[in-house]
Amino acid sequence: MSLKVPGALPLLFLAACSHLPAKTPLTAEKPAEKKESEQSKVPNQDLTPSMLFDFLLAETALQRGDTEIGLRTYLKLAKNTQDPRVAQRATEAALQARQPAFALEAAKIWTELDPESIPARQMMAALLVHFDRLDEARPHLEKLLAVAGDKIDDAFMQLNSLLVRSPNKNAIFELVKQLAQPYPDLPEAHFAESQAAWFAERFDIALEEMKKALALRPEWEMAAIYEGRILSRESNARAIEFFDDYLKRYPKANDTRITYARLLLAERDYSKAREQFQKLLTENPDNPDVAIAVGLLSLELQNYDVAESNFKRALELGYRDPGMVRFYLGGISEKKQQIPQALNWYRSVTEGTQFIPAQIKYAILLSRTGRMKEGLQHLQQLPVANDQQRAQVIIAEAQLLRESGAYKKAFQLLSSSLEKLPDSPELLYDRALAAEKIGKADIMEQDLRKLIQLRPDHAHAYNALGYGIAEHSSRRLPEALELIEKAIKLSPIDPYIIDSLGWVHYRMGDINQGLSYLRQAFAMNPDPEIAAHLGEVLWVQGMKDEAKEIWQTALKNHPGNEALIGVMKKFMK
Repeated sequence: MSLKVPGALPLLFLAACSHLPAKTPLTAEKPAEKKESEQSKVPNQDLTPSMLFDFLLAETALQRGDTEIGLRTYLKLAKNTQDPRVAQRATEAALQARQPAFALEAAKIWTELDPESIPARQMMAALLVHFDRLDEARPHLEKLLAVAGDKIDDAFMQLNSLLVRSPNKNAIFELVKQLAQPYPDLPEAHFAESQAAWFAERFDIALEEMKKALALRPEWEMAAIYEGRILSRESNARAIEFFDDYLKRYPKANDTRITYARLLLAERDYSKAREQFQKLLTENPDNPDVAIAVGLLSLELQNYDVAESNFKRALELGYRDPGMVRFYLGGISEKKQQIPQALNWYRSVTEGTQFIPAQIKYAILLSRTGRMKEGLQHLQQLPVANDQQRAQVIIAEAQLLRESGAYKKAFQLLSSSLEKLPDSPELLYDRALAAEKIGKADIMEQDLRKLIQLRPDHAHAYNALGYGIAEHSSRRLPEALELIEKAIKLSPIDPYIIDSLGWVHYRMGDINQGLSYLRQAFAMNPDPEIAAHLGEVLWVQGMKDEAKEIWQTALKNHPGNEALIGVMKKFMK
């Protein structure tokens, strides 16, 4: 028995094959062209019972989590039907299942069946880059650039975002250089080559190519900003000189002026920075983007009054994301200890990317002003759009419980939430900390090890695990040190990790090394727990007056901190 379906497959089959591919750079094919191309490649064939069975088997297997059977069946279908839509569906299914090797095999079939398909070549190029097979990716990238037409500039601007996935930065540079060679008069080609050179740490070439891009398109602010950043690597003074000269020629280059002002702030040249703020405001009195930029720069200067007036001005001018502005205004009111105003600003954020963060801030402020029950109720009633937001709200609820001393309730809340979201990195990390608080070191270690499996680059997971092991087992101090050293490699300037490193060295008997790291961490961030550690080591070293001063100052700034109170009771009897 066979079903005759000229040039098409049944609706159920088409539904599974109609997903668009994941967005990748270098898109050039127009929708109408794509539709015509797809139609011309659809084979005119019978749908046999065997094909239908394989399709149902593949979809059922994927839904049940048996990815290998599902993907192998889809690959078989793609070869048997010779239909590029089936190959496309096989590619997408493999990507959704996080099986890049299967995806590459399916994408190869897709490209062979429809060699003119831009999405197919995009997918092939992306997957080959993923596997660091740059030589094989090159012809696909050349084809994509060749057919980009009047979008060739966009194609080059997106090129490095695709290639950055490869760890071989020198090979990427050579590849981009080859791809850019046929386009000597295209500023975007020189920009792409400059970026690739920067990633490969070939800074002279990066500067040379960015200069070429800017020479071809002198008014191009993005190129000017990048040239300034390249120069600042050698010297901020050279970058400042460049920006100053560029802005004389292009005084309306707002983005460049903002970058220039930020660089002046880094150099602590506050008078010149303020001069740039004033020029921005004078030249653009009705531009909400400029008001936002000046507000953010003022925040960096901790000039809260100027920041507040500019954020309010941005709201008056109809800034496109009012929720974000209100969120910043809430933060400023909080900094100024204007708690009722801060509550009003946070509560007024009713949509946008800052909705959940603002409502969490609102609940935390309620709790810290003696209205914890209201804060918890507010969090529990928040509408969430996805699992990430759900995890954020749960973690905030657990934080309120911990701050009230309800450590067991916080642990129970996080445990029940992990039953629904077992692979949430945020929930795993937070429950590990909660478990440590109530003496469940085994669960702490279990959660952090799982988190490291899920996110091998999670520096704070290594740090928390190393610190937790050190606190609960003096026999495992070498293991703890090894974990914290992994964390410091991933995040070398994090004061909390440097603190852990110093604390473990001290626990292992290397007091001088420990003290050195703890002083460094405290200088970066006078956190109360870092103060507690530093003070203890100073006390043991006989520097008791300095230890007392550090503890007392930290306690004044953080009254009620358990770590500080505990260490002071231990030594200042």
